Amino acid sequence: MKVGLVSLGCAKNQVDSEHMLYMLREAGHTIVNDEKEAEVLIVNTCGFIDSAKEESIDAILRAASMKTEGRCVKVLVTGCLAQRYGRELMEEMPEIDGLLGVEKYAGFLRFFEESLEGKRPMDTGRTGEIFECGRILTTQSTTAYVRIGEGCDNHCAFCAIPLIRGRCRSRDREAILDEMRRLASEGVSEQILIAQDTSCYGRDRGEKDGLISLLREADEIPGIRWLRVMYLYAADVDRAMIDAMAGIRHLCRYIDIPLQHASRRVLKSMRRRGDIGKIEDTLMYAREKGFCLRTTFIVGFPGETEEDFEELMSFAGRVRFDRMGAFVYSPEEDTPAAAFEGAVDEDTARERLDRLMRLQQQISLERGGTRVGETAEALVSEKSGGILRCRSAWEAPDADGWILVPGDVPAGEWISVRITGADIYDLRGEIV
Repeated sequence: MKVGLVSLGCAKNQVDSEHMLYMLREAGHTIVNDEKEAEVLIVNTCGFIDSAKEESIDAILRAASMKTEGRCVKVLVTGCLAQRYGRELMEEMPEIDGLLGVEKYAGFLRFFEESLEGKRPMDTGRTGEIFECGRILTTQSTTAYVRIGEGCDNHCAFCAIPLIRGRCRSRDREAILDEMRRLASEGVSEQILIAQDTSCYGRDRGEKDGLISLLREADEIPGIRWLRVMYLYAADVDRAMIDAMAGIRHLCRYIDIPLQHASRRVLKSMRRRGDIGKIEDTLMYAREKGFCLRTTFIVGFPGETEEDFEELMSFAGRVRFDRMGAFVYSPEEDTPAAAFEGAVDEDTARERLDRLMRLQQQISLERGGTRVGETAEALVSEKSGGILRCRSAWEAPDADGWILVPGDVPAGEWISVRITGADIYDLRGEIV
């Protein structure tokens, strides 16, 4: 069959999509990029917040429309939305020909064949296992995400991830390292370690400093030029961990810690571990060690007062993050916060978001300006109209801005770039 796949949401979901593509190809099916050519369309959904759910539903309906507009005969749904709302989706959307949850990919091919046989399979059961399989990379050929674990034990009041992905489970260390060696041998020189919470790696097995130990072993793999870690939990990062990370030769000096807020009162209500004062100290120490600082914040959490928000603004102004994302709180069914009183009205929340992002734009411009004159190793990600879109160790894919450089160099090449200017989110440079 000719199969198309739409992958939505985060990098963890993208890895699941790459596993499915591999299984389909190995089973003799053809992967197509044009949805009008697909006989089977798979929508790998996200279910994190309301906007992601809406995007997933829209993608399912668009895929269903291909049954009349294209060659499609089957629409299959997988991923986080499928896991959380499987029965409701199957009952309310007859367009769906089969649905599979996030812990059942080991049976994906059987599920696929049953749908072709005219059955309407659905399986959202739990296994507690991390599926191991080959992949067809959907990233640039020099870059790949490497999953090191599944699930989360933090149980933040606002977050549905533990309901969807389950408890924290660490992937087998040798399986991770074997995959990284294989990727490196195939020319994947930037490898990005991901999980819902990367800092908890090994904790479920009684390991101390499991992430650092894993990174040190990965650092010895020939062919890896950049190692990058995303999604660290703030309370688990301290000066000792920063020192250890600074000593890993190929690890990018890039710290990604979603903080969610800076008001002690709001953080307590969010059920976030850690003391924000100690976290601020660790962040400033990381900056002294040469790390780029990235975070995300939530505004409009139930009970957030103007005073709480001003604490957040003050914190952001002091730390001066190099990269920052923010979004308005979205109540998630079955999470504790969904029942909290003191909802912040949407206009107030959006006004606060606007104020925070305007502050960050100023900070981002100033922080970018401090890099003017520096020379950095950069990876060419895209080439368009004589302009190269590049990333240095301080720019993560799908998250940060670009270094824009005039030139004629193929994507995937490494170049040396001198920073010549800064815009709000992007930098400008020239090839040295």
